[in-house]
Amino acid sequence: MAGDDYDFWLLDLDGTVVDIEQPYIHDVVGEIGDRLGHEFSDREAELLWYGIGNAREQLLTAGDIDPDRFWDVFHEVEDPRTRAESTYVYDDAAAFVPNLEMPVGVVTHCQEYLTGPVLDRLDIADWFDTVVCCSDETGWKPDPTPVEMAMSELGVAHNGHVGAMVGDDPTDVEAAHNAGIDGIHVSRPDRNWAGERMLNADRVAALTDLAE
Repeated sequence: MAGDDYDFWLLDLDGTVVDIEQPYIHDVVGEIGDRLGHEFSDREAELLWYGIGNAREQLLTAGDIDPDRFWDVFHEVEDPRTRAESTYVYDDAAAFVPNLEMPVGVVTHCQEYLTGPVLDRLDIADWFDTVVCCSDETGWKPDPTPVEMAMSELGVAHNGHVGAMVGDDPTDVEAAHNAGIDGIHVSRPDRNWAGERMLNADRVAALTDLAE
């Protein structure tokens, strides 16, 4: 598996190309918990943030918290500027993505009002030829629709081009497979709990492994 094995690449954003400083995650989820009248530990905050597998759903169910209410409060609490200032680029992403010579896109659950400021502040918007932010209208991974939208915008949809989607969550791999392309799991050390959930996917420890 090498970077030039594919005609195009799609990437998840959070946990794949960029990540968030842990104190920001703890502060945001702590404020959400205060507004919902429910206390979350730092570990629970991370599980809620990254939502690997069914962790988020299980925590909300255990706390008798309505998911729609959780997301409404989440969006009330999050501030785009503070989010962007608390976000950093993975070193392996910085070494891999800008050097790709084929179409590259992002398919992310991060909302547009947050994604734009993050890409701008980190000065990485020009790494990508298209950015698709999932929504109720586009569908959410593992729904293939946002992946197919990105492929269409790149001009590589169902016309013989071979591509892959890279992400840190099972839904990234499932969305890739549902869209008819390869799914690759990047296994970040701080989220190893996702490893055993990745089925029928190549796994790498860093994006730079994809160039070997």
